[in-house]
Amino acid sequence: MACRIINNLIKHINMKTIKISIICAAIISALSITSCTSCSTGGGRKGTDELSDSLKTAMEMERQKKEEPEFDIITNLGTIRIKLYSKTPKHRDNFIKLVSEHYYDSILFHRVIEGFMIQTGDPYTKDPSKAALYGQGGPDYTIPAEFVNEYWHKKGALAAARKGDIANPKKSSSGSQFYLVQDENNCLHLDGQYTIFGETIEGLDIIDKIAGVKTDIYDRPVNPVRIITIKPVEQEVSQDAKPEAGNDSLKVSSDTSKVIK
Repeated sequence: MACRIINNLIKHINMKTIKISIICAAIISALSITSCTSCSTGGGRKGTDELSDSLKTAMEMERQKKEEPEFDIITNLGTIRIKLYSKTPKHRDNFIKLVSEHYYDSILFHRVIEGFMIQTGDPYTKDPSKAALYGQGGPDYTIPAEFVNEYWHKKGALAAARKGDIANPKKSSSGSQFYLVQDENNCLHLDGQYTIFGETIEGLDIIDKIAGVKTDIYDRPVNPVRIITIKPVEQEVSQDAKPEAGNDSLKVSSDTSKVIK
């Protein structure tokens, strides 16, 4: 009788122990599942955030490409890569338009002054028989000046040529002619006088190379320096009009008569 009671007591205790063990195991399992779910959810959130950041970065880069597009000016002496500024939209959009029309294909650098700048953009230079008119060509419109204080005539700056102040008191820019600064020290006096609408981001050595070629008494290269074409960087691939006067108002310095045509 005593033995039977003892055996029943042991069985009862064992059943309770088993039940307690099962309950503990279930609790531990639940905690583990909750923990894993939390980790998984956090990781997913982090992954989503990272994807969102990447998308934002890509969208920002695309916006910058549209607002400040880059172009390769491909010449027979090398390639100059430029970036157009967003704060001079009239000049930017006009340049984009001319490039899309291949306006600059085969145009010469008709005015090259070492220690100053190199100038191009005159469609007359496509025709050697119009050499007397070099510096006077362009479309039949001008572009309103867009002066921005933060843009200055640093080396490689891209700026629009124009007629002199007497004929052009509003300092409106030529419809197509532009120049690239070779020596900023000799161009600083031009700040606030000519619209700067871009800068060179690659190819400063090509500007130096072009500036260093032999020129004649008119500052024209003896051996022609030509723009083969201008291509938008993202694609990796731009009329003559009767002029009233040449775009010859840019002076090398305040005490010299040399000008950019």
